[in-house]
Amino acid sequence: MVDELRAEQGIPGLAIAVSVDNRIVWSEGFGFSDLEHSVPVTPQTRFRIGSVSKLFTATAAARLFEQGLLDLDAAVQKYAPFFPEKEHRITPRQLLGHLAGIRHYKRNEYINQKRFENISESLKVFLNDPLLHQPGSKYAYSSYGYVLLGQVIEGSAKRDFPTVVQDLVFEPLRMNDTVVDDNRRIIKNRSGFYSYDSEKKQTSNEIFVDYSDRIAAGGFLSTPEDLVSFGSKTAFGDFFKPETRSLVFTSLETLDGTETGVGLGWRIGKDAKGRTIYFHGGDSVGGRSILVVYPESWVAVAILCNLTFARISENDAARFADLFIR
Repeated sequence: MVDELRAEQGIPGLAIAVSVDNRIVWSEGFGFSDLEHSVPVTPQTRFRIGSVSKLFTATAAARLFEQGLLDLDAAVQKYAPFFPEKEHRITPRQLLGHLAGIRHYKRNEYINQKRFENISESLKVFLNDPLLHQPGSKYAYSSYGYVLLGQVIEGSAKRDFPTVVQDLVFEPLRMNDTVVDDNRRIIKNRSGFYSYDSEKKQTSNEIFVDYSDRIAAGGFLSTPEDLVSFGSKTAFGDFFKPETRSLVFTSLETLDGTETGVGLGWRIGKDAKGRTIYFHGGDSVGGRSILVVYPESWVAVAILCNLTFARISENDAARFADLFIR
């Protein structure tokens, strides 16, 4: 299955991990992390995970909520006072569920090559833009909403965002291979980033991007092992209090009572066989990721690769989950 998945899309390198009952039962790398130096992918290879990063942000927010430091229904200005008031009130809960009406990237904003030293700087890109709609009235996926959420987390915790996520998420879950994608740092086992021209059958190095403008929305590197450990321990471990776990994995609703299929960060749905899944995918320049958790079976699957626009979805994860679900 893996060779087929790689060959049909020209994926240079890919890694998969599966956990059952909070224990990793399969973890393997395929292909190359670095084509120029023929470096193979291993379970320790760090890939760009794109929007799966949002789950770390949502988890940090949930932990702060548990600690009484974050009011999910307060106005965001309580924690980010310099964010201008809009025509309607915005809350952290709405940001978590993509209900706040904050816009997403414009086409010319997806490729960022400017260095942003902090979240406050990156907020300036959309700070004064009008809302798309009344908060709570519609679901509209927004990475910029999660950038604002990162600022809210900083304000509630009184610490910078990467430190909060490290202290509240990565350290207690022993996610030792998950780090901010910082181009200035030498990061061991970081994958190369590639694109593929299907007509020419040609692989190329991807262009330079800087993810400092969207760390809370899509700016982390990780491994499949870290992701399945994160997914399983948050979904059916004792990491959260039971009431918090229920909050995280219950769909939010619009003002008219329509379920959105999204909880606090996580997407909630059914797979082709009708099994409940919690999941999220992530696209980035030179990376694609998918994390799927099966709460009824206590199984988690993560697939990561180093190719832009790779077509890897929850359906692919299901093919590997089927090998372990009894």
